[in-house]
Amino acid sequence: MSPTQNVPPANAPAPETPGRRRWRTVDIIVASVLGVAFGVLFAAWNNFVYPTVSAPLTSTPFSPAIGAIWLMPAVLGALVIRRPGAALYTEIVAATTSMLFGSAWGMAVFMSGLWQGLGAELIFALLAYRRWGAGAALFAGAGAGLAMGINQAIVSVPEFSLDWKAVYVASAVAAGLVAGILSWMLARALARTGALAPFASGRAQHEI
Repeated sequence: MSPTQNVPPANAPAPETPGRRRWRTVDIIVASVLGVAFGVLFAAWNNFVYPTVSAPLTSTPFSPAIGAIWLMPAVLGALVIRRPGAALYTEIVAATTSMLFGSAWGMAVFMSGLWQGLGAELIFALLAYRRWGAGAALFAGAGAGLAMGINQAIVSVPEFSLDWKAVYVASAVAAGLVAGILSWMLARALARTGALAPFASGRAQHEI
C-alpha cells in the first residue's frame, strides 16, 4: 500500500472526533482576541474611512458592496476555532468592541453583528462544522452578507423600492463573497506563521 493512500483528499470533511465541538480556554481567548482586533478595525473604518469611501454610493443600493470588513470576523473566527458558535461569538465581540469607541449607528451595530454572525454560523452548521475550505468560507461569507443585506434593507433603507432592495441585498452578498475569500486567505497566512498550532486549522493547512 502506498503511504499516500492514507492521506485524505484536500476537500475531505474534517473527521468527527470526541470533544471536537467543545470549547477550550484557548478557543475563547483566541476568538476574543480576533473579535477585539476586528472591533478596533471596525471603529477606525466606521469613524474615519467609511464616511469618505461610501460618499459616492450614498442613497444608492450599492453601498453594502464596500462592507466586506464587517463580515470577516464571523468567517475567520469559525475557520480558526472550528467549533459551533465561533462565527457568532467572534462577530458579536467585534461589533461590541467597536461600539465602545463610539458609532453613529449606536445599538444598531450590535444587532448588525448579531445577524451577520448568525448568517455565517448557519452555513457552517449546515456543513455540520466539518468543511473549512475556500468553498465553505465563500458560502459563509455569502450567508453573512445575505443576513446583513436583509437586515439593513429593512432597518436602514425602508424607503427603497423592492427592486432597489433586491440590488441592495445582492450587493451585500457580493461583499460577503469578498469577505469569505479574504478570511480564508488570512486563515492560511496565520497558519503558515505557526500562530494556529494549538488548533486543527493550524495542523491541517490543506483544509483551510
